[in-house]
Amino acid sequence: MQISVLGSTGSIGVQTLEVIENLNRNGYNIKIKALSANKNISLLQKQIEKFNPECVCVCDVSKANELKNILPGIQILSGNEGLICIARQKVNIIVNAIVGFDGMLPTFEAICAKNDVALANKESLVIAGQLIMQEAKKNNVRIIPIDSEHSAILQSMQEYTTDDIEKIYLTASGGPFHKIKNLANVTLEQALKHPTWSMGQKISIDSATMINKGFEIFEACCFFDLPQEKVNVLVHAQSLIHSMVQFKDGCIIAQLGPSDMRLPIQYALTYPKRVKNDFKRLDFNLCNLFEFDKPNESLLGIELCRQAINIGGTMPAALCIANDIAVRKFLNKEFAFLDIYKFIKYVMSRHDVILNYSIEDVLELKNQIENLNYEV
Repeated sequence: MQISVLGSTGSIGVQTLEVIENLNRNGYNIKIKALSANKNISLLQKQIEKFNPECVCVCDVSKANELKNILPGIQILSGNEGLICIARQKVNIIVNAIVGFDGMLPTFEAICAKNDVALANKESLVIAGQLIMQEAKKNNVRIIPIDSEHSAILQSMQEYTTDDIEKIYLTASGGPFHKIKNLANVTLEQALKHPTWSMGQKISIDSATMINKGFEIFEACCFFDLPQEKVNVLVHAQSLIHSMVQFKDGCIIAQLGPSDMRLPIQYALTYPKRVKNDFKRLDFNLCNLFEFDKPNESLLGIELCRQAINIGGTMPAALCIANDIAVRKFLNKEFAFLDIYKFIKYVMSRHDVILNYSIEDVLELKNQIENLNYEV
């Protein structure tokens, strides 16, 4: 079995390699064909030495050149062209753990090359879900979710179909600001302190704004062919129930487990089989109560995403690109927390929607939004 891992030095990528090591200890024979990283070549070098891939891609060109000098014996690609080259290489499955807009095109290219995809890059489906799902159907390709919520839904459905579903409940931790109404003075440091999960900076901020959960509504609609009216969000701060499916007879099936992303990663790599591991188990003696709440209405991420879904076409892509830019500026302390929402609203209000769009349309849209003149 051959696997390529895009974004191997990020949180999901690192845990994916841990899962692969565990699977190989339990009878699998998984070979890493390719790895990619943004610019963390010190960690990537260690991964290369351990997993011996045929080639790697470093998106940062200067870092790629630096790695070539360190490791002259391995094929080292660079930039978006390198990512696309890896995505097109034939493997059993490609794990896309890239963060943000840059993960969309590799997803699309992998599917065009008839590779199955284990998808952690939410933005792929937000930006181009219509095109990606069409291409997957055309090429008979499986897209298997890595997100814990969508993995939970997939596991809960098993032999059932979309017609059997009355509604879906996506659970959310609520992020660091679930109980806070006045968000004007929240700091970057506060926004990065997720109460449950250990994640990268971008997804931590998306969780704090609840944009992340809005993106997951897009994903659920795409993965399970559902209207957004059937996709609900519940805050479940304990993060033990990872999502639930309510069927047309009123019964609900939920998937439970520890807050450990290695579990949905492993399920995506072995789907539909289950394989023994030594990961932490859920201890019900420590789970005295399952609590649920409504999302904080002051966090506008879900509301903005639902608006974009209703409009359709390229509006979700515009929202996603705007969010990438706004989060980057917030991380650089150029934006305040609430400026993230303001910038997204500004972009959405100015966007001329294309209903029947192409990949080229969304790539051009990115250039347009990147070059907007906007002042806080």
